[in-house]
Amino acid sequence: MFATTAADESSLHYRGWRVVLACFLMAFFMFGFGLYGQGVYLAELQRAHGWPGTLVSTASTFSFLLTSVLVIFTDDLLTRIGLRSLILCGLSALGASTVLLALMQAPWQLYLAYALMSLGWTGMGTVVIATLLNTWFERRRGLALSLAYNGATCGGIVLVPVLLSLSGSIGFRAAMLAATTAMVVLVLPVVVIFVGWPAGRPRAMDGPGPADGKAAPVQSRKALLANPAFWTMVVPIAMALMAQMGFIVHQVTFLEPLIGRSAAALAVTLMATMAVVGRLSLGVVVDRLDPRLASAGSMTSQAAALFVLLQSDSPTVLLACCAVYGFSIGNMITFPPLIIQREIGAAAFAAAMGLGTSISGIVSAFGPGIVGLVRSLTGNYTTAFAMCVVLDLVAAAIVLWRPGRGAEGSRNLSPSP
Repeated sequence: MFATTAADESSLHYRGWRVVLACFLMAFFMFGFGLYGQGVYLAELQRAHGWPGTLVSTASTFSFLLTSVLVIFTDDLLTRIGLRSLILCGLSALGASTVLLALMQAPWQLYLAYALMSLGWTGMGTVVIATLLNTWFERRRGLALSLAYNGATCGGIVLVPVLLSLSGSIGFRAAMLAATTAMVVLVLPVVVIFVGWPAGRPRAMDGPGPADGKAAPVQSRKALLANPAFWTMVVPIAMALMAQMGFIVHQVTFLEPLIGRSAAALAVTLMATMAVVGRLSLGVVVDRLDPRLASAGSMTSQAAALFVLLQSDSPTVLLACCAVYGFSIGNMITFPPLIIQREIGAAAFAAAMGLGTSISGIVSAFGPGIVGLVRSLTGNYTTAFAMCVVLDLVAAAIVLWRPGRGAEGSRNLSPSP
């Protein structure tokens, strides 16, 4: 257990809430630029350079896969260079990526920019945020994670429209440079001033450790791969995220013929807004809930929303289904750190988050492609989204399975809040 038990986590004066603010801003720009902004880059780079969509989309896939590999080594980087240095390296890499996107002239520069973006994910992504907040919070850990991860959704809601608006008025190059400047001005001082480990932090995460410390993370990853509790968390989350990614990418294409383009756009906005509401609502109570039961409930609610969506062509019902589905979207990345802290323990937290995020990231990356393939083979989305319903229900069943913990997990386990 890393959080200081004597601290009053409910007090606004507790320093951990300033760390949450820093994490919110990190998530805001990392997800805004690194995930939601990729649709903007696709359109603008095609318009500016005439590059085929397959070139830009392939670079996106390359970036996501590279990110899924790099996050495995987050715990090693925390040990070797320290927390603040890792975040600042991530901020520098993301800033260099967005500047290069603005100034690039050749296709090879696109892949360099997306590789730099992957380094940004390693330094400012969900694994670092979860590991940092895990050390600052014990009783309000779920609320802290929910608030910080809301930065990810807000990045999509705010940053993407801003980029589109600026691109239309001052051009894509100037828009990216202006947004990058805003990111550095907002994030850099907050990270430097607020971010750090609390008193009683693990020595291994505070910079270079002892000579034999290098092997510890590797041993931890090997133990995780042999731990059934790890797999009954990772596999269902990966399945749920695969279904989720598949639906999100194909949502507009499915809805537009049924309710029109403007209503389909409203459905996307409604879903994103409900993701924020869902994170905030869950964050208030999640620290008093069993995270496995809560995640199973979220998966089941998404399955039910998709099932009803397939049965109706009423605009009101379809919008309601998208709202219900969106309520649990953001929570799928909130549950893993809560389960890891309770069942695997603090000592292996960063390693478990990195490995789990890598596995779920690789698996979920195939969601849009599989949904698209099934739709092409069947001629409609009924079978494809029914497959997503089944994935969610199977995932909900698996996550409820509680295998016995291994010896290492038992030793590292912290008491439940």
